[in-house]
Amino acid sequence: MARPEPAPARAALADPPGPANEESKRRGLRKMKLVALSFLLGATVIFLLTSWAQAAGWPGWVGYVKAAAEAGMVGALADWFAVTALFRHPLRLRIPHTAIIPSKKDTLGRSLGEFVGTNFLSESVIREKLRRVDVSRRLGGWLSQPENAERVTSELATVVRGVVTVLRDEDVQAVMEQAVVRRVVEQPWGPPLGKLLDQVFSDGAHHKLVDLMCDRAYEWVRDNHNTMLRVVSDRAPTWSPKFVDAMLADKVYGEVLSFAWAVKTDVNHPMRLALDKFLGEFAQDLQKDPETMARAEQVKAQVLEHPEVQKLIGSAWATAKAMLLNAAEDPSSELRKRVRDGLRGLGERLISDDSLRSKVDSWVEGAAAYVVLNYSTEITTIITDTVERWDAEETSRKIELQVGRDLQFIRINGTVVGALAGLVIYTVAQLLF
Repeated sequence: MARPEPAPARAALADPPGPANEESKRRGLRKMKLVALSFLLGATVIFLLTSWAQAAGWPGWVGYVKAAAEAGMVGALADWFAVTALFRHPLRLRIPHTAIIPSKKDTLGRSLGEFVGTNFLSESVIREKLRRVDVSRRLGGWLSQPENAERVTSELATVVRGVVTVLRDEDVQAVMEQAVVRRVVEQPWGPPLGKLLDQVFSDGAHHKLVDLMCDRAYEWVRDNHNTMLRVVSDRAPTWSPKFVDAMLADKVYGEVLSFAWAVKTDVNHPMRLALDKFLGEFAQDLQKDPETMARAEQVKAQVLEHPEVQKLIGSAWATAKAMLLNAAEDPSSELRKRVRDGLRGLGERLISDDSLRSKVDSWVEGAAAYVVLNYSTEITTIITDTVERWDAEETSRKIELQVGRDLQFIRINGTVVGALAGLVIYTVAQLLF
């Protein structure tokens, strides 16, 4: 069984905006004006006929009908004047306190703005409304639906593309250099680097790196026998026989190879222990020794001033921009997938996690209350400024088009009620006198 559509939805379907709707309302207004006018004309015709009949000597009941018709005409004319005076000067006569909407348009706009600000944009009203709406639970239920999470992800991707495209590369680059690079340059590297290395060395996380270095050192010695021979030969005296140089080189090579193998295989080798001690002292010196810290600063300056580093800094935004654009445009990118999954996860948590839901509700209420307390005047100014920019005559026509059809019932009711009141007054007068 299909559920009935909410009242606003039915109204929107039955009364769509646009020129066709305005023409329909205009026809309805003309129709109701004719109906109201027909009541006035009917009362007038009855009054004239009963006046003629009374003068011709018809029975006494004619007077009752005449009194009702006469009062009906008065009521119809009075209500026609009242309704017309809202929108224009009746019969184009500039009677005081007529054409109220055109002449009081700005005052009405200010009054409407004050009414909205007082009755709708107050902290208590906003908080109570948001509390009843249960924003976080509704948001969670909405976000937990895959199609809604995908829709929000797509909209966020559009926003990211728009922002990244609008931003000028040179401006972003300047901000990065001021906010990131300069802060990196201004901060000393020695103490934080020393603390980091101290933690790494104390945990033994550097041992794998040392193992790698020992392995590579052994492999280099093993694979470079000829290099070792050449080094020894080049350093030998010119008078030394070649075979002696070769024997000496072989001996040196064997000792170096044995030493490299021992360092590689023995985790407690004195060389390894000495290296651990050196690294620990180096980490402490980076934190406490002024000379070491000064040399660290010199190294930092040399690194940052290197052309390749400067080139990397200069191209950082271009690289990040290209990555963002590619990730935002590709629906299957890891970025969009993580955002989509994160939104769905957030929605499910908002449904199941009472504490999180309470925090979100509190944040939303606080944000709305802040906006209302600090910007309610600016919000209501939108109403007053908009109304002030409207043309007075056009405003009057638009308002009459919206409510004029219903106001014609005032004229009809005035005719009917006036006739009944006239009949009652005439009857009471006949009974009393």
